[in-house]
Amino acid sequence: MFSIRNYKFKFTSFNIAIMAVVIMVLSYMIGIPFFNIMELKTLDLRFRSRGKIATTSKVALAVIDEKSVAKEGKWIWPRSKIADLINKLSDAGAKVIAFDIGFLEADEKSTVRTIQEIQNKISSFDKKNPALTRYLEDLKIKTDNDRLLASAIINSRAKIVLGYFFQADIASAGHVEEKELKEHLDNVQGSEYKSISYSSETAKHASLFEGVHPQSNIKTISETTPYSGYFNMFPDEDGVVRWLPAVLKCRESLYAPLSIASAAAYLDKQLSVKIQEYGIDEIGIGELSIPVDEIGRIIVNYRGPAKSFPHIPVTDILKKTADTSLIKDTIVIVGATAVGIYDLRVTPFSNVFPGLEIHANVIDSILSKDFIYYPSWTYLFDIMSIIIAGLLLGFVIPRVSIAAGTALFIVQFLGYIFICYMLFFTEGWILNLVYPLTGMLIVYISITLYRYMAESKQKKFIRDAFSTYLAPSVVEQLINSPEKLDLGGQERNITAFFSDVQGFTSIAEKLSPKEIVDLLNEFLTEMTDIILEYEGTLDKFEGDAIIAFFGAPNDLPNHAEVACRACIKMQKKLEALRESWRLENRPVLKMRIGLCSGNAIVGNMGSTNRMDYTMMGDTVNIAARLEGVNKIYGVYTMISDSTFAAAGNGIVTRELDMVNVVGRTKPVNIYELIGYAEDVDDRMRTTFELYQKGLEAYRKMDWDTAISHFISALDISINDGPSKTMLARCNEYKISPPGKDWNGAYTLTMK
Repeated sequence: MFSIRNYKFKFTSFNIAIMAVVIMVLSYMIGIPFFNIMELKTLDLRFRSRGKIATTSKVALAVIDEKSVAKEGKWIWPRSKIADLINKLSDAGAKVIAFDIGFLEADEKSTVRTIQEIQNKISSFDKKNPALTRYLEDLKIKTDNDRLLASAIINSRAKIVLGYFFQADIASAGHVEEKELKEHLDNVQGSEYKSISYSSETAKHASLFEGVHPQSNIKTISETTPYSGYFNMFPDEDGVVRWLPAVLKCRESLYAPLSIASAAAYLDKQLSVKIQEYGIDEIGIGELSIPVDEIGRIIVNYRGPAKSFPHIPVTDILKKTADTSLIKDTIVIVGATAVGIYDLRVTPFSNVFPGLEIHANVIDSILSKDFIYYPSWTYLFDIMSIIIAGLLLGFVIPRVSIAAGTALFIVQFLGYIFICYMLFFTEGWILNLVYPLTGMLIVYISITLYRYMAESKQKKFIRDAFSTYLAPSVVEQLINSPEKLDLGGQERNITAFFSDVQGFTSIAEKLSPKEIVDLLNEFLTEMTDIILEYEGTLDKFEGDAIIAFFGAPNDLPNHAEVACRACIKMQKKLEALRESWRLENRPVLKMRIGLCSGNAIVGNMGSTNRMDYTMMGDTVNIAARLEGVNKIYGVYTMISDSTFAAAGNGIVTRELDMVNVVGRTKPVNIYELIGYAEDVDDRMRTTFELYQKGLEAYRKMDWDTAISHFISALDISINDGPSKTMLARCNEYKISPPGKDWNGAYTLTMK
């Protein structure tokens, strides 16, 4: 019988992937605030990446800009000027005029009151003058700006949509009495959804945006037009306006925003809303369905940065100098853009964006039927993306090489981004980026760390298994000089040798223990034979790594040259081995080597019961570092400047860079050991020359020239690792250059 108590969890790469996937799915379902904010930022990036798109040319903005304020006077203007604006827009053929400004209080009527006082005084006289009485009455009408504006609205051939706002804060609206509230509600009847369909009684209590009370236009103006809409906007947590509430509830009525009300007036269609138990199901303008979320928000499909729509100064309209082709048969939104008086908003495109242009974007999106939205299946798609992507990495990465696993991760990571971007651009679909990508990253890092730990453990096993073997030269020395069994050492000038097999863990995971031992024994035997052939001393094996040195205990005056020649032969031998391994369907090995020449302490070191003939010192440390640095530059044999200087002209090298090694204050020039002159063809020679030119420009901080040379080198040798590395670094330094005291050396952070 199975017992959970007896079950022992086993750490494997795939199990780690499963745990990471479960964590990410739960995080997605719960909603991590930081991830949610980052997801919103990716939405902004998608808009900016898409850039400006074409508009319908059916929306224009009549703007109260700096020019209009300078020509027409300080804002706020008398409503007689707004009335004149309506007349001019109507005459120019505007189909709808929408106001992103409110007429919330009665206009100043001091002139009207003065005329009324004159009329009252005259009425007390014994003699009456009918002509004067009519004149004063006409004059009173002409100076009543509210009546002038109301008359202009009534007589306009264009439909007028008035803007207002809802008080959303109970504290700020607490002073409003019931009678006043009823008057405000009567004034905004033009923005009510007339057709409301509830799926059930429960649906009537669905959670929606709610307003405490509307701050409407004055009655004299409100009653002149059947169209109105609120201009409230609710930014996200980071202050960016990405949504617009398409429905706002007050008391038992539902109201539409200025943008949707204007579009409905333009299309001459009725507004409708369908509500399910979970919230808003659909917003409609006639037969046109507008996608919204469950609380009634529509995503603003920004057509581009500010001024994606025509901005027509109001003063040009009043003076009849505006281009009327921009006005005819359009929706004209009237609002302010002058600094200090306009509605400033933050959008995906800018931190300074006129509020009235947000309404224009929504209107244009409706008229073109071009919406950005989350499809109904988004939630399931996002979860499945997290699961499939994570498990695919968990299944494949342990079965391939590190390079192939990394390539899969990069392709999958970038591929998912590409798919999400393309669906956004072509279909208007928003799919979650942050959670699936974070899931991929966590799975990849977790498995990579696990493989690294497994490789370290495996190397320790191999090191323990081979630690009893001594180098033959040391054995011979002990036979000839037993006194050397005493602890101690001497300073010698040597060339230190460090090597390691590339990606040995991924190779070993696919083999049985016997196959590992057979492969490793064959490799180590061939490499060790060459080291001993060139009179090198084998220090030790550390798993698949070989540590050796040339120049001790035996005297070897040209040890730097000999070590280089040994490395050339080892790499060529390994190339031949790879050919035979391929024919036998066995894994192939690649080896990285680091060489450094200089003084070091060499001798028997350890305890009285156990000792090794080994080396230590700065020269040894540098050689060990260079072996790992090969990975950065994509090469397989790297030598220090001291080895280069001592090796002579019998070998071909290429200068790679100058680096600051951890634990050492003086930078080290590093070189790639190529081989002999006959190993270099014209293509390689040209590549090396271009690389050298790029390196010289790089050290002069001439990034563009360096980039040009490295690109030219890659055009010739597309897989040239050093050129790839330096090209990437130049691009990085071009954006964030090193300090003025930079000496041209690259600082290594790895030990």
